[in-house]
Amino acid sequence: MSGVALVTGSSRGIGLATAEALAREGFSIALNGPVADDELSRAVDRITAIGVPVVAAPFDVSDIARHDSELARIEAALGPLTTLVNNAGVGVLSRGDLLDVTEASWDRCLTINTKAMFFLSQAFARRLLSRPRPAAQFHSIVNVTSSNAVAVAVQRSEYCASKAAAAMVSKTLAVRLGPENIAVYDVQPGLIATDMTAPVIEMYRKRAEEGLTLFPRVGQPEDMGAIIASLASGKLPYTTGQAISADAGMLVPRF
Repeated sequence: MSGVALVTGSSRGIGLATAEALAREGFSIALNGPVADDELSRAVDRITAIGVPVVAAPFDVSDIARHDSELARIEAALGPLTTLVNNAGVGVLSRGDLLDVTEASWDRCLTINTKAMFFLSQAFARRLLSRPRPAAQFHSIVNVTSSNAVAVAVQRSEYCASKAAAAMVSKTLAVRLGPENIAVYDVQPGLIATDMTAPVIEMYRKRAEEGLTLFPRVGQPEDMGAIIASLASGKLPYTTGQAISADAGMLVPRF
């Protein structure tokens, strides 16, 4: 059984690829971006072409006060939500020595990458728990964190801290929501070719080919979309709380 999914940060990159993969599974889709711009409009057109109901949901995920009203608006358009994919995220304002990290960059990473996903998940879960849910319908939260939830990138320490915190939020959500039959997953992408990684991806592509990853290539947004759609569709039954290292084996310990 498919459902109704909100995918944050879905006007491009991993979020859009996830929305497309979910749409192919038959999900109705709410596409989110911070503002109603041409990029979000084009994303809506792409999902509409797949043939499923879709609605644009432009709002800043860090605006906690809007969460409930935005979820209500999505449900009024598409029906009861079954799935939340917390994909929206930001990088550091400037790569460099952690001794030079600014409060502004720290707050930006923690606010969007951790605080926003926690409170949006809270609002989503409360909504699900407030009403009867069909036993046959799979409900889930999928959080997109990063390999940097566990692996240090000293030039991006505030980003690493935010993703490590988000990974722990995923575990706490899984423990709280498991008894309610709501699955929670933490997808930790490795080297993925997106707009965020564009300034450094060619360097990492070379390192991947030289053995940094076990598969000698960088990942694509579509790889992540396929993983997330599988999780959200209940194709890994009897699982919750898992961190999925979607990194081509980059973090496998080896000699």
